Amino acid sequence: MGAPRRVGTAVAGTRCPWDAGHQDLITGKTLAVVVLPVALFYGGLAQLLAAMGEFRKGNTFGATAFGSYGAFWLAYAAYAKFVAGSLPVATAHQATGLFLLVFAIFTVYMTVAATRTTGALLAVLVTLSATFIVLCVGAFAQSPGTVRAGGWLGLFTTVCAWYASFAGVTNATYRRAVLPVFPDIGEHLRAHRGHRHGPFGAHV
Repeated sequence: MGAPRRVGTAVAGTRCPWDAGHQDLITGKTLAVVVLPVALFYGGLAQLLAAMGEFRKGNTFGATAFGSYGAFWLAYAAYAKFVAGSLPVATAHQATGLFLLVFAIFTVYMTVAATRTTGALLAVLVTLSATFIVLCVGAFAQSPGTVRAGGWLGLFTTVCAWYASFAGVTNATYRRAVLPVFPDIGEHLRAHRGHRHGPFGAHV
């Protein structure tokens, strides 16, 4: 893992609790004063800077992931601050559900691409996909219980992201594999199925 990616995974771990653990970011105002600066600067700006570093290195996956999730958090903060409060109560849940649906789709296909990275990063994308999907369903269904379930999934995503960041930073600092990140996890999975290429027959 390069330095920009370590920053990006650290951000992913730190900002997830603010989203998934406190779902009144969109529907209420209690925590907005605290959440929005974190979403804007750490979730948004820091990930965009990590994406620029990945662009410079020619890392398509890292640049796409961190650039997109950085933009997501900037948009999320703007939506919560300037848009959500002015939406009709009867349809606000549909707007939130659609917002989450877009990034659920993006996260699912990034999860497919992540099979060519490490097991640690793949775990982040798998749990994040589940989080977005459950939160999306909860928003459309106006189901507080489903949203809370998505919140717990988001906290589990946080654990995975913090581990990926911790392992990357620690291994780089010690210049040896102190903590496992399970490299080339996709190759090992495909070996059990007798395949030698990516899920679509090409490298990402």
